[in-house]
Amino acid sequence: MQSGYRYDLTELVGKNFHPDFKPDLTPKEMLKIGVFGGKYMTDCRKEFPADWFEKAKLNSEFHDPKINFFGINASQPLSVWKKKGWIWEDDPRGWFQWYCRYYMGRRCQDDARQIRRWKAIIRHIAQIRKNCRKGDLNCRARQRQAVLHWAYDSRKM
Repeated sequence: MQSGYRYDLTELVGKNFHPDFKPDLTPKEMLKIGVFGGKYMTDCRKEFPADWFEKAKLNSEFHDPKINFFGINASQPLSVWKKKGWIWEDDPRGWFQWYCRYYMGRRCQDDARQIRRWKAIIRHIAQIRKNCRKGDLNCRARQRQAVLHWAYDSRKM
């Protein structure tokens, strides 16, 4: 956890999500299938349940696209996220850190913004559905990996 930051868990783990927020994947499932080149959660494991990391695909040394489910880089560097103003100061690692904490039961003033951002990914899902046969995991691999990063399970599309 970042130095000095504390938060309260006001909901049950994995329960009582905003009605507009219905992710397909839990943080544990995302880490297991391979997201963010394996680098994302390597420095804050103690904040989250140990079982999230038992089968997680991680690389503490560098971002490795081969770890991703689709074996392709679908990420922008954190510096880009910061430049675009997408990082909330209490979640300096971005959306996935927010989602992990939300999943654990934290609710905060950034929830509405992050849920709007999550919902905006639907445009990528529409492109996958429009252009790919169901189950064709080779079609639009980068886009499929990107939606996995947002807890949408593109393997089912």
